[in-house]
Amino acid sequence: MPNNKTVDYRPTRRTLYIANATHAIVNNLAPLLFIVFQTDYHLPYGRLGTLVLINFLTQLAMDALCIKLADRLGYRPLLITAHCFCAGGLILLGLLPRVMAATFPALVIAVMTYAVGGGLLEVLISPVIDNLPVPEDRKASSMAMLHSFYCWGQVAAILVSTLVLQAIGRHNWHFLPLAWAALPLWNMVQMARVPMVQPVAAEKAMGLRCLLRSPVFFVFMLLMLCAGASELTMSQWASLFAEQGLGLSKVVGDILGPCLFGVMMAVGRTIYGIWGKRLSLVHCMAACTVLCLLCYLGATLVPNPVINLVSCAVTGFAVSIMWPGSFSAASARFPLGGTALFAVLALMGDLGCSVGPWFAGWVADRAGTGGVFQRMNQALFGGASGLSVGLLMGAVFPLVMLLTLLASARTTKDSPHH
Repeated sequence: MPNNKTVDYRPTRRTLYIANATHAIVNNLAPLLFIVFQTDYHLPYGRLGTLVLINFLTQLAMDALCIKLADRLGYRPLLITAHCFCAGGLILLGLLPRVMAATFPALVIAVMTYAVGGGLLEVLISPVIDNLPVPEDRKASSMAMLHSFYCWGQVAAILVSTLVLQAIGRHNWHFLPLAWAALPLWNMVQMARVPMVQPVAAEKAMGLRCLLRSPVFFVFMLLMLCAGASELTMSQWASLFAEQGLGLSKVVGDILGPCLFGVMMAVGRTIYGIWGKRLSLVHCMAACTVLCLLCYLGATLVPNPVINLVSCAVTGFAVSIMWPGSFSAASARFPLGGTALFAVLALMGDLGCSVGPWFAGWVADRAGTGGVFQRMNQALFGGASGLSVGLLMGAVFPLVMLLTLLASARTTKDSPHH
């Protein structure tokens, strides 16, 4: 393997950026179609939330498998495999509901297939970018720039898909995932050609047991869980909330809801990617959790549709640093954590991505069937919006993250500071 200093890793960075954009597409395409699944296939909130849960639980399982697979096989074979599953899942999403009588199982099969690829990408691209040669004070910025491409991929998925659906009609939605499958297929070919770094040698890496013996590592695990839940609870339900909760059309709802959310998240990560070395990562994360908490409250409790939409969008900026920031802070604290560190943190992030949207959907269903959530719906929203109650309960995740950051800042003098 050539010396890192003599290798041009710019093509590697580009393929990793596209890989993260691909990950965003497979995570966000199905939620864009929730209104189609609900109206055409009569799927309730609970089943729509279950699709999100299945997606991220599958990714969570792949996160766990990657701890051993990456060290044994290396990064390149697994990255190529990930792109195969992403493309295959998107193709199945377009085909299976047309050929299977039972729509929900067809969607589950497609979601689980691309979730395998998404889980592999999620674990692998962060340690690869972290291992590419870059000055130490640029590590967090480099990570933020990588994850900004997740956001740009999310924006592209939303904007392009929304406009295409408007042009071809909802009944032709099947063509969308088939067209998007071309991106992972193309990037898979590129991934086979670019220079690639290797995982931290097993004899040098801390190993999973050593990481789990550190109480500080559990703080990072909780931060990742809250980061995933804070981000996905809003982004996965923003489209349906804008349409049903605020009475907007699908095109306007998608563009002003999840699309603007993605733009704001991309802007936040790009800003930190450019100027991050001048800022305190921990202070930025704490400020973002406060803003995120306010956004959840503004999106649901303020009786003004404009403020509701602005709050949904600004949530994207608020969560922008949470995920890559937790990765970077943990990597700085455990520089020999290796693939195990990124895999466990991705696993916890996916757990948050699973629990958050599912919890919001579960609460939304319960808000119309009696009990405390129905009373909350009646008291706050006049019984009109179960989904508003679900999103309001999502505020618990940024609150827990803020309390965790404050508690860790008091007790840990060597908290990462970039």
